Amino acid sequence: MFLTGEFAYKIKKPLRLPFLNFSSLERRHHFCEEEVRLNRRLAPEIYVGVIPIGGSKAHPVLDTQPAIEYAVKMREFPSAARLDRCIATGFIDPADILEFAELIGVFHAKLPPALVDSAIGSAANVRAMVEKNLKETAEASPGRLPPEGAVHTHLLKRGHELDTVLRERKRGGAIREGHGDLHLENLIYWRGKILPFDALEFDPSLRYIDVVDETAFFAMDLIAHGRSDLAYIFLTRYLEVTGDYAGLAVLNYFMIHRALVRAKVRAIKASQSNREQLGTTVDPYLTLAEQLTEFRRPVLIITRGFSGSGKTTLTERLIPGLPALRVRSDIERKRLAGLAERQCSHSDIGGGIYSADLSEATYAKLASCAETGLRGGLNMIVDAAFLSAEQRQRFMNLAIRVDAEFLILDCRASVGTLRQRIAAREARAGDASEATVDVLAYQLTTSDELTPPERERAIRVDTEVPGATENTLAQIRAFAFTAGDRR
Repeated sequence: MFLTGEFAYKIKKPLRLPFLNFSSLERRHHFCEEEVRLNRRLAPEIYVGVIPIGGSKAHPVLDTQPAIEYAVKMREFPSAARLDRCIATGFIDPADILEFAELIGVFHAKLPPALVDSAIGSAANVRAMVEKNLKETAEASPGRLPPEGAVHTHLLKRGHELDTVLRERKRGGAIREGHGDLHLENLIYWRGKILPFDALEFDPSLRYIDVVDETAFFAMDLIAHGRSDLAYIFLTRYLEVTGDYAGLAVLNYFMIHRALVRAKVRAIKASQSNREQLGTTVDPYLTLAEQLTEFRRPVLIITRGFSGSGKTTLTERLIPGLPALRVRSDIERKRLAGLAERQCSHSDIGGGIYSADLSEATYAKLASCAETGLRGGLNMIVDAAFLSAEQRQRFMNLAIRVDAEFLILDCRASVGTLRQRIAAREARAGDASEATVDVLAYQLTTSDELTPPERERAIRVDTEVPGATENTLAQIRAFAFTAGDRR
């Protein structure tokens, strides 16, 4: 890599290794072109192009033919812009993560899936890749990943348990040509936003992966760097954009795998430079991998409240604090109706997106999303009105079925405040909710009060009172996250 202050020129070494072949000038040229092609999908601002280097080895000349070498021309950026360093200094905030989640979600949605009948991304190949990485990580960090340990046992067992799910993921088009190496050291904060660079160009099998595998990599690395809050903000927004809640079945499996990938790479680098740093550089990832194998009883939280009662604002603040993933009725209702998240639609009572049939389909979809997450060991928040006792009972039964704790957040505000909030939301536009004051009027006359058993599982939240989020979070933790919940 040659740096000039404005541009960086990246030259590939003439290596031939088991996993890459840059031995000829033609191959180096090809992979320079591949690197630019792949990275310009997400970071066109950084990747300028491929240029020939002419002259001689003693006196090389940039952008000159005939070429003796080729280089990837990139815009130079400061090392402090690397995301792991930005995270360490607290420079990245939730708004940056939300924007990045949308970037990756839209990127994944536009990628063509791998051919169904190809071997790439098959269940057998995914398991083989995970097991190979498990073995290589153990070899690269002697004594730190025992073959009889929890990580080995868990990954081997889960790989076979997930066989059907992995097959369905492939058939459903989840295997796509992504970035392939989406960890914090391959991301920068550039001109006000997070951008990935250094996508894997040398082996298609490493970048044709499950889209959840790719998102798991980024989320895992945030957790490894002490920012589980940002990880769950990212995952929640990514799922809202893509609707891929079925992927929660394999999220934990891939997060453990990706923790081992980072441990392996760091162990190899430590062995090449300073072996004494092996523990400090590798152990955080191995520790996280082991923690991810542990079972904690998940919590299912549903909201109850009229339109404008502050359910979404409250749950948005609970996501990083618990942490938990959230699924919103407003978004899933529109997805089922074939509408964009912020697209306006007919919302008369009894018609359009608030028809009885679509409402029933929406709650069924919310239950399915929540169940997948809970079975994957994740705390789930379902943001919906839940004014019907029948719908609340459905989710209470779900919690019993999957052995999850169950809570209801009973969100309250005065009728005057409800109307003001709805009017303000309509005026500013851009929200996923389409509820109007007419919808509110209908809700006020048709809702079911909480039953006595429900009140035992409910936390009343007055969203007009300052500090409601902090008080609610404390009550949730006291109610659900006790020592007895851990198994």
